[in-house]
Amino acid sequence: MSRWLFCLAVVAVSSWSGGLQMSGSVAAADRPNVVIVITDDQGYGDCGFTGNEVVKTPNIDSLAAESSVLTDYHVAPTCSPTRSAFVTGHWTNRTGVWHTISGRSMLRDNEVTFGEIFSDAGYQTGMFGKWHLGDNYPYRAEDNGFTEVYRHGGGGVGQTPDFWDNAYFGGSYFHNGEAVKAEGFCTDVFFREGNRFIRECVEADEPFLAYIATNAPHGPLHAPQKYIDMYPEMKENVATFFGMITNIDDNVGQTRELLRELGVHDNTIFIFTTDNGTAGGASVYNAGMRGKKGSPYEGGHRVPFVMHYPKGGFATPRSDNTLCHAVDVVPTLLEMCGVDAPEKVKFDGTSIVSLLKGQADSSFDERMLITDSQRVIDPIKWRQSSVMQNKWRLINGKELYNIADDPGQENNVAKAHPDQVDSMRSFYDAWWAELEPTFSQTTEMTVGHPDHPVVTFTAHDWIGQAPPWNQAAIRAAAAVFPKKSKKAKDQKLSHNGHWAIHVHEAGKFEVALRRWPEESGAAITAAVPPGEDVPGSSPAYRTQAGRAIPVQSAEIRVDGKSIASKAVGEGDSVVSMEIDLSKGSHQLAPVFKIPSGEVGAYYCTLSRIGK
Repeated sequence: MSRWLFCLAVVAVSSWSGGLQMSGSVAAADRPNVVIVITDDQGYGDCGFTGNEVVKTPNIDSLAAESSVLTDYHVAPTCSPTRSAFVTGHWTNRTGVWHTISGRSMLRDNEVTFGEIFSDAGYQTGMFGKWHLGDNYPYRAEDNGFTEVYRHGGGGVGQTPDFWDNAYFGGSYFHNGEAVKAEGFCTDVFFREGNRFIRECVEADEPFLAYIATNAPHGPLHAPQKYIDMYPEMKENVATFFGMITNIDDNVGQTRELLRELGVHDNTIFIFTTDNGTAGGASVYNAGMRGKKGSPYEGGHRVPFVMHYPKGGFATPRSDNTLCHAVDVVPTLLEMCGVDAPEKVKFDGTSIVSLLKGQADSSFDERMLITDSQRVIDPIKWRQSSVMQNKWRLINGKELYNIADDPGQENNVAKAHPDQVDSMRSFYDAWWAELEPTFSQTTEMTVGHPDHPVVTFTAHDWIGQAPPWNQAAIRAAAAVFPKKSKKAKDQKLSHNGHWAIHVHEAGKFEVALRRWPEESGAAITAAVPPGEDVPGSSPAYRTQAGRAIPVQSAEIRVDGKSIASKAVGEGDSVVSMEIDLSKGSHQLAPVFKIPSGEVGAYYCTLSRIGK
């Protein structure tokens, strides 16, 4: 393994005393396989088995009917933070991932994922779909222990780091780092690739962990028309949202059938869960909860969790309402698979195998957990936070709710229970004090590494400047063409963003600046036509016409100082300059000069060219 750095913890891992460190020489049949399906923006109430009478999820419902189900399982209120906790067993704010953009969605290099742990234990590890924990070395899935990776870029299909002009149908995705063309709807593609990986592992008698992370039902809302048509009574946006979920459900059923066909169904741990509260179904059914995606209230972060494993005794219906969190997943999987945690890694979560078995476990009775939604460059104390203990929820450090009596969190009872408020505030204070010193550890993208001589940056990861996070925003160039106002007309544009980089070894680099990504072939000063739409209730990002920017020259700033500039000629698709970079941390800010000021280069490539 590449790294095992010590991480301080609030809660130490509950290690399995009988755990055996596996090696590649142990037969696959002697240890369980793992399939994890995690969806994007599907909330607790967006499943039939949780009480939704509209959405059609027969395969997930069938899975839940023969599995252990957690009914008080929590994540972060948004996607990247949840995923960071889910794959590491650490609080999101410890991992450096507390936002979805602006350089705060990259998993710190000292974090260890279940991909690394299981790979070191002799498993084949595959990641399919949405990673959203970094698109550059050393933050990609392929840098974090996954032996097979098939993913889109950024946080969703068509977002800024994704392959240009991708929509939800017929896109190009990154297979082990190389862009490849795919046919079909994105969810079908990611499951298809995951199923291929599973089949290959079984045929090779290799144990596997398949992490299938869909971008659906995250917007823009698109689905094959037949799924949208299943909900004629719903408004178009809800019909599409539910259609995307039913498509996921069909794929869950197909993957479970494949496991049966291959003879590994009984020896496979199958987990279904989601990454935050609903983004599109609250108006239909939200299980009586307040809030949705992004909210510190229950509807923002309580999500479904289903676990099935026949050989391990998890094939009968069980339901447990003990408070749990995404940080519990890694230590739980390690215990179930008999894989030891690395010696110097201490988890913030703990194994919940006893709860999944339906056994009473008093060690969880007084447990406190925290979830928050920062979505800022640097975390702010108490921001969008929920401290949880049993029936109690302390929101933003001020509001207290007893969800046993008040599941909709309508009655703030903080004044009636000052001791409970003080206890929960004290827990949060200690948690914050431990994590706060790590917040200044900016995740930096490595350049100049001999194994990764070429690095591509996108505006998605600008720090200090609001980034155009999807390709519609790139096409619109909103910063260059602000809404008409006297102030906007008179004000010179300035670019205040940068990419945080770490130069692995000092040397000479070629910096290539682009307004459009390389695969587009478009000139820097060119407009680009709108692309075709796809079925759904939202326009595809590519349907936005691409506006021309009147670029005159380019400039490279490092650590706030201009070190190179060059004129941009008509028809140039890229402007390149050579610069010297010293070893260590730097702020890189390439910009285009235009008559009204300047705009950041949306795409930039650094290539090492010499010492």
